[in-house]
Amino acid sequence: MSGDRADAKSFLEKYTYEYKLTHGAEPRCYVHSFGCQQNVSDGEKLLGALVNVGYEPTKAYKDAQLIIFNTCAVRENAEDRVYGVIGELKHFKSEHPDCIIGICGCMAQDNQAAERIMQTYPQVDLVFGTFAYGELYSMLKSVLTEHRRLLDNEERYTDIDEEFTQLRSSTFSAFVPIMYGCNNFCSYCIVPYVRGRERSRNPASVEAEVRELVGGGYKEIFLLGQNVNSYSYGFPNLLRRLNAIEGDFRIRFMSSHPKDATSELIDTIIECDKVCKCLHLALQSGCDRVLKEMNRRYTSDEYLRIVEYARSRKADFSFSTDIIVGFPGESYEEFCETKEFIKRVGFDNIYSFVYSPRSGTKAAQMPDEISTKQKGLWLRELLLEQREVADRLMSRFVGRACRVLCDGKGKEPGVLTGKNDEGIIVQFEGEDSLIGEFVDVLITDSANWSVRGKILARL
Repeated sequence: MSGDRADAKSFLEKYTYEYKLTHGAEPRCYVHSFGCQQNVSDGEKLLGALVNVGYEPTKAYKDAQLIIFNTCAVRENAEDRVYGVIGELKHFKSEHPDCIIGICGCMAQDNQAAERIMQTYPQVDLVFGTFAYGELYSMLKSVLTEHRRLLDNEERYTDIDEEFTQLRSSTFSAFVPIMYGCNNFCSYCIVPYVRGRERSRNPASVEAEVRELVGGGYKEIFLLGQNVNSYSYGFPNLLRRLNAIEGDFRIRFMSSHPKDATSELIDTIIECDKVCKCLHLALQSGCDRVLKEMNRRYTSDEYLRIVEYARSRKADFSFSTDIIVGFPGESYEEFCETKEFIKRVGFDNIYSFVYSPRSGTKAAQMPDEISTKQKGLWLRELLLEQREVADRLMSRFVGRACRVLCDGKGKEPGVLTGKNDEGIIVQFEGEDSLIGEFVDVLITDSANWSVRGKILARL
């Protein structure tokens, strides 16, 4: 830690200590993350940093002396939601003027959004982007001592900070980022502009973190990156290295880019017993012309070859994907190519969205003549097609025993949920004490989005 950061850390430790002496309790902090798993992981690190200097976490922002919203910028409706939340804090800030309100993350890294927040929402004290997380202590010290608003969304590239505390929200499943940023510049995506270029963590640091988590009883390690399989030290090598760690746990990861999905990666997934036998591989479109306009850098045939190789190694290898419906210039006939493609591949699950223009991206400048209403109808067609595909695919699990990590309660009383190695949601009856544990479940029934079964034994 640099001298300035160390001084700021000491100042905050003294501040929280004196606050406790005066008020009888530590100052409370509230951190809420919008968006992807990477954002959730970043939020856990921010919370860990605050706890390290004496703040106490709270789950209600109205109880907090420090409020931080960690934002998402992937879709403009996500930004609109944040603006709504900020607006609601105006009255709260007027009643609690000493409360510090901060906005950080991808949205804050975008210059246009950051300036809008600073100019329109005076209740916000601190705005900082994705490159400034390491400056949290220094920024808070400045706000507290100089009583001024602060903006820091400078793009800075330094060595990845491995000296962090992460206050994780789960006691059995942990997010572990292995890289940050993106070099792909898909025409619809803002991520390279708000997350920067790709930077990979040292594999020894990743292994050390995973070993500590497994030693602490974590059962699921979720490796994160905008494109994990472009990890600069070799993603298959990292998977094998982590798979060799002793312990009863499993490894998941996302997201993967088709251009970097090699046969070596498929072989590694299949040969490593702790790596789940599924791959989330974002397709976005089954039409080659649209893929080119998206700047995806693969064709539908190249994508299909990845699937065919995986299925040649393991017949029911599980794939899930992302689909964008109604990309600018896409015709109905081209959309139908995507519908046919999902039938050809056989995805266990798809995450599909109507295209939403994102300012600052190339696609936002493209002519778009199809109405939002029409795109919604296309999306409904796609989902109905996928329902038929999933109905057929999910039935393959009936009669099998699956190992499931129980991760929570279902909607029905007494029903628990979890996922098997193929990433499929499994529902079963059981006691709440099983949450966070592996169980064997005999699958007895299937639907188009999950399977259901009965516990055979507790492992």
